[in-house]
Amino acid sequence: MTRYRRFLPLLVWVWLGTGALAEVELTRPFAGIALVRRTETIPRPVTMHAVLVDLGTPGLGFKLSPPAGARDTVRQTTLDFLKQEKAQVAINVHFFVPYPTPDTEVDVVGLAVSNGVVYSPFEPQPVAAGYPDQSFAIVPYVTALNIDRTNRVTFVSRREVAVDRTGVRRSEPLWNAFSGSAQIVTAGVKSIPAYTNAPGGLKDSKSFSAARSWYDIPRARTAAGLTADAKTMVLFTADQAAGSAGLTVGEVADILIREFHVTNALNLDGGGSTALAMEEPVTHVARLVNVPSDGPNGRAVGSSLAVFVRR
Repeated sequence: MTRYRRFLPLLVWVWLGTGALAEVELTRPFAGIALVRRTETIPRPVTMHAVLVDLGTPGLGFKLSPPAGARDTVRQTTLDFLKQEKAQVAINVHFFVPYPTPDTEVDVVGLAVSNGVVYSPFEPQPVAAGYPDQSFAIVPYVTALNIDRTNRVTFVSRREVAVDRTGVRRSEPLWNAFSGSAQIVTAGVKSIPAYTNAPGGLKDSKSFSAARSWYDIPRARTAAGLTADAKTMVLFTADQAAGSAGLTVGEVADILIREFHVTNALNLDGGGSTALAMEEPVTHVARLVNVPSDGPNGRAVGSSLAVFVRR
């Protein structure tokens, strides 16, 4: 049994302590990987999955979608990325523009580094001329999560590093790095961004404001975080399909803090982009663990993160 045994009593306690109708299933499909499937009925029906990655596992590796095409990347479903890379786990990551779009080539939003290749810098909002301003949801120059060559996970802020023309410090040990919309857990505290209408904060739009925050609407969600001991990376999804009604970002942050001891986390692209794929440990057949809201195979997204472990 691995150290993930410590999560099971906590999950059962939450289930019994709330009095809600809930089911929790914990499996260990690969060495260093635990999969938690949880269903809740309060405050609404929702199905969640969390992959717990032991960062000290021998043979563990990661890879972000690499640069391709005339823009940053060529869109691909997370399931197809898992199959292409022959990985054991994959999850969708970056927001991307243009969106919605029939284009296969897109720009990802924020810092993107794949096996040491920086192909998207820390970016403002809008990310470039001709793209819409998404600061009603995405924080300008949003913090990124970096996984270095030794699988050490850190959260990288533009304010904390000297930058060159690519937007990153060349001496920073960036290896696989990605951004989301905001850092939603910081030093163990929920940190949902506010609508300040000032540089660095969220801005009102026709649809969203402090009175109706983009972060407060239940929908499919994807998040990634690191536990307090820096030994476990948590990859999290919540569905908005097949009877599951989704979560607010604040609810995601609360779950990550309370149930998985996460001290820092990013909110990643959600909605129809939310996808968690995994190889079956016995048959080696690739499948989607969650139920996407954009078709049975999931949406073609701007980037995904692959996780490799020894079988």
